[in-house]
Amino acid sequence: MSVGEVAGLIAACALLILVGLLAYPILKLGKVFDETRIMVKGVSDSSVPLLGEVTTTVATTNAQLAKVDTITDNATTVTTNAAALMSLFSATAGGPLVKAAAFTYGVRRALGEQQRKDVSRRVKDEMKAERKARKR
Repeated sequence: MSVGEVAGLIAACALLILVGLLAYPILKLGKVFDETRIMVKGVSDSSVPLLGEVTTTVATTNAQLAKVDTITDNATTVTTNAAALMSLFSATAGGPLVKAAAFTYGVRRALGEQQRKDVSRRVKDEMKAERKARKR
């Protein structure tokens, strides 16, 4: 055996050892890829029904929102009609009612003022009578 053949044999053994050392991590990496594939399959299997449920929920929510939209439109119509009715009422009966309220307030005030004057006059008369009675 020549020196070249020994060198070739050593190189072949080194290459064999290198391939053996690299094969182990590659096999481990293959197992990691298998587990990743199984996990992704499980996620996709469980997410498909979930997406179906989400689709159903969104469809139901949209139907409910359409009903709420109808209710909101009806409430807007009722509010508009109530505002128009109030405006009509204030235009037709508001003026006379304000005048009647002002009149009754004035009458009450005048009667109250008259009663206060009467009470004040009576109190003064009683005080004068008491002073005269003390002086005697």
